[in-house]
Amino acid sequence: MIFFGCTFGRMSFQSEIINWYQNNKRDLPWRHTTNAYIIWLSEIILQQTRVEQGLPYFNRFLEHYPTVSDFANASETEVLKLWQGLGYYSRGRNMLFTAKQVMLLHHGIFPVAYNALIKLKGIGSYTAAAISSFSNNEAKAVLDGNVFRVLARYFGVAEAINTTQGQKQFEGLAQQLIENQTPSVYNQAIMEFGALQCKPKSPLCANCPLQVGCYAFKNNKVEVLPLKLKKVKVRERWFNYFVGIDEDYILTKQRLPGDIWQQLYDFPLIESEKEETLDDKLFLNHVRLSFGSQVSITKLYQKKHLLTHQIIYVQFFALHNYMINFNLHKEIQSILIEDFRQLPHPKIISEFVETYVNPNQI
Repeated sequence: MIFFGCTFGRMSFQSEIINWYQNNKRDLPWRHTTNAYIIWLSEIILQQTRVEQGLPYFNRFLEHYPTVSDFANASETEVLKLWQGLGYYSRGRNMLFTAKQVMLLHHGIFPVAYNALIKLKGIGSYTAAAISSFSNNEAKAVLDGNVFRVLARYFGVAEAINTTQGQKQFEGLAQQLIENQTPSVYNQAIMEFGALQCKPKSPLCANCPLQVGCYAFKNNKVEVLPLKLKKVKVRERWFNYFVGIDEDYILTKQRLPGDIWQQLYDFPLIESEKEETLDDKLFLNHVRLSFGSQVSITKLYQKKHLLTHQIIYVQFFALHNYMINFNLHKEIQSILIEDFRQLPHPKIISEFVETYVNPNQI
């Protein structure tokens, strides 16, 4: 059963959360401003990203684009290069689109009202609530993974967080709790509490200020809540990359829309249905069809690359004595290695480049 505004001792759930926050919050740069543009930057960059990983990206983006006008004037290639390594590259593209929207629709002034923010590309209900409450103290409750976890455990919410019914129940609870609070403080407090105290694994229950009223703690359900329906089956894929270097030039191509890493740059690729080896005649015939009958290849490196709903088994092969079949591969081009380094790449490619792309090593 859910008890809204549950109290214990002399302090309410909200008061305990805020008191804990004032004593334990991290000193993060976006907490020292009400500038909606800066808060937007931090929120988008930190989506599905740990603060420790996202902070350097936030600093770089703010340094390159101190205003929304600066961001709107950037090229997609520049944005994706700065974004490289964060994953979910559509976020970077959406940010560029949003910056242009702000310039066009809001005369370069980043909106602070929830109803205006929710209409911008890449801004959903959580992000709109965060920006509007942090910049303008609008009473819109945030609901991210940290907040779901705190509410589910403390109030004993039995609905799965990734169902329509569950979303409605959590939204109603969260919105009731923020009433009569200072939204900018309360929202940040409950998010921080979930991140540092009520963690997904090994939460700090022993010294938790909410312990007395916590449903999950009293009923031994800390490891059970919040409930979530099982994920979609993970797809497995096998990528065979071919690295062709001729003096200071390297073969590359830009990935097309409709698949992962769209518009980023990688190497010529043959995707297969299983792990390929140099003993596989069918695979070698495919390689010769693409790169000439006299081609030879050397295996350089392999790695398992994990995405949210995909596992990609990546192999890199060096090309020797190759001749590209442009009837099959019009997308392949040869560019200077230094120019290639400046382009945005998937993380698996950038890691390979840093370690292996030296003509003397291939």
